[in-house]
Amino acid sequence: MQTSVYEQDYHTYHLNLLRDMTRQIAQQYPFIGDDCPQDDREFIALLQQLGESTKDSEFLIKGQDLLCKIVSAYAHLMPLVYRDLFWFFGGDCLHYMPDEEIAIFQNLDEQRHDAEAQQLPFSYKDARAKTMGIL
Repeated sequence: MQTSVYEQDYHTYHLNLLRDMTRQIAQQYPFIGDDCPQDDREFIALLQQLGESTKDSEFLIKGQDLLCKIVSAYAHLMPLVYRDLFWFFGGDCLHYMPDEEIAIFQNLDEQRHDAEAQQLPFSYKDARAKTMGIL
């Protein structure tokens, strides 16, 4: 099944956030230096692989697991996690979002689906900025 340009835009936006977050996290303790523990090396490798394996049928489940692990095992890295990624991966990640934040992302999804139904131009990035008062 071919994805629509609306879904591609949405997916690409979040994939870019994931890759950016991963680059930032990889430069933080405990992932830097030669004395990085094996478990931490494996975690960052899995996070990097996730950003490259979007065709994997387990992509969303792996993303949920990795983001939840950041919350539980690397809480000091939470400021580097884009809130959008909790929404994108969904599942258990939604437990880390307040209802007001969930409502914002639901609204963005509705805007995207409405634009697609009406075949109107739509940029997720621009709609997000406008909805969050950044534009």
